[in-house]
Amino acid sequence: MSIPVPASSSTPPPVLPLRPADAFEADRKIAERLIEGRAQIDAELSKVIVGQREVIEQIMTALIAGGHCLITGAPGLAKTLLVKSIAQIFHLKFQRIQFTPDLMPADITGTEILQDDGQGSRKLNFVRGPVFANMILADEINRTPPKTQAALLEAMQEHQVTAAGVRHPLEEPFFVLATQNPIEMEGTYPLPEAQLDRFMFNVVMDYLPENDEVQVVTQTTAGRPSPIAALFTGEDVTQFHDLVRKVPVAEEMVRYAVQLASSSRPHQPATPDFVNEWVSWGAGTRASQFLILGAKARALLRGRAHVTVEDIQALAAPVLRHRILLNYRAEAEGIRVDDVVKRLLSAVKSTVQNAA
Repeated sequence: MSIPVPASSSTPPPVLPLRPADAFEADRKIAERLIEGRAQIDAELSKVIVGQREVIEQIMTALIAGGHCLITGAPGLAKTLLVKSIAQIFHLKFQRIQFTPDLMPADITGTEILQDDGQGSRKLNFVRGPVFANMILADEINRTPPKTQAALLEAMQEHQVTAAGVRHPLEEPFFVLATQNPIEMEGTYPLPEAQLDRFMFNVVMDYLPENDEVQVVTQTTAGRPSPIAALFTGEDVTQFHDLVRKVPVAEEMVRYAVQLASSSRPHQPATPDFVNEWVSWGAGTRASQFLILGAKARALLRGRAHVTVEDIQALAAPVLRHRILLNYRAEAEGIRVDDVVKRLLSAVKSTVQNAA
């Protein structure tokens, strides 16, 4: 005969939902952890990376906001080292994929192989590809044909891979940081506009100033760098994503972001004349969304709980430069996309700026 055990000693007490005050306190602690960790992140990255402050800030902003990055820069600027170091700081599983002309989609997503189950029969098992990681470095993504480039589209947008009709979810958080070399264009396959639009930022990595380059050469030829310490976890990053979306933003800021994006579209009622003259295709709605989402993340990283005009303006170039397509006239006159973005910032004023 069994003796019944009281429910109080065998089952845990019910978990009560957070009260508004508790939820606010939890968010405050997450924000403090992020703000305090920002200085630690800089200290850890300084062990291997010299300079590139703006590049680091933009990649960190995308990481905290949950967006993907396209990094454009010449070879030898430590793009791979930077991405790998950030993955180590956040204790994320990192995979590097070298894109080549003979790379196949299955080399990225994985494939089904026939395996013996040990009982005299065989069955198809899905072997996961390198895309099943938290942070993917798609190195020289423009060196592989569009069919293989498109293998990343579903993973970037849906955070899943579909193989043989079976859905395989990716582990969260999930980021794609793709690099491309702007110098050599022969034998490359420019990314289609649909895939470019999935990247939150197009980060331009330029050569270092002379003093910074001297420091790099001295530091890398003197000894091995100190190991990078893990400061956060994947769970922390997921909490940061949720916190970013809770940052309040005024309607005037949202309207300003929408006006910036819509003013880049030629032949619209409020489009400036220089856009009609130089631009053949402008930014879509994702640009407005990423401007606001990035501005929220930037505000948090700087210890603020609200979005300002400066946040939006600081991210206008990385958000818009890969979404604005120039025409032949602009190219003939030597106009760059960044020149158009600068003129847009001068032409489009927010209601806050007008009031000032």
